[in-house]
Amino acid sequence: MIKKTLSQLFLGVSLVAAFASCSSAYQIAGKSDINSLDGKKLYLKTLSESGWMPVDSASVEHGLFSMEGVSDSTIMVSLYMDDENIMPLILENGFIQVSITTGETRASGTPLNNALYNFFDRRNDLVQQMDNLDHREAQLVMNGANIDEVHAQMERESEDLTRRMNDYIISFIKDNYNNVLGPSVFMMMCGSMPYPMMTDQVEDIMRSAPTIFKQHPLVQEFISKAQENMKLMEEHQRLQQNIAEKERAGINAANQ
Repeated sequence: MIKKTLSQLFLGVSLVAAFASCSSAYQIAGKSDINSLDGKKLYLKTLSESGWMPVDSASVEHGLFSMEGVSDSTIMVSLYMDDENIMPLILENGFIQVSITTGETRASGTPLNNALYNFFDRRNDLVQQMDNLDHREAQLVMNGANIDEVHAQMERESEDLTRRMNDYIISFIKDNYNNVLGPSVFMMMCGSMPYPMMTDQVEDIMRSAPTIFKQHPLVQEFISKAQENMKLMEEHQRLQQNIAEKERAGINAANQ
């Protein structure tokens, strides 16, 4: 069954930094049940114009690690081991609990981290429902259902889940226009595109976005490149149309 695979939406994604107006003191208490992390050094890194920059670090000892400090901004960061991106989290004022297990990575304890991972939970639930469609289709057919009717039903459910996923992501970004989550999830969404482009979803988000969102450096960079690409595509289409018209004119002249 052909299915829109939004499960790729968040793969290979680039996390972004976003800034708040006040200083913040943070404490991170982490635990892990992954033996290979013991003795390793973990780094918090944030994305800047010059690349990924370290913010803090800690060694894992007996499955535990901790970090604390003062930051002059609320930022989206990523927890790294060497060059491996383990998980995103938000460096914000408060006590942040980080859990790294074989089944799940999670940051909690502060408002934006709770919101981020609740978002991931809902997104993952929708992704799982989409991934289950093929299995359900095969089961129904094996139980004697008409294959064409089952296929049509799964296509309808796939389209509904796709719509719900898109609506949920767009709604989450809009609800968080004015904090770190808005631009961060926007860039996650855009990271699944083969190249920057002005899709219906992007245009919907930008249409009602406030100035603080539109002026975020990475959002500005993406929109600028997307608009350039759209112009190039339009110019290419016009060129192809002109070539086709000349070919048709040549054929007509030869037939006269």
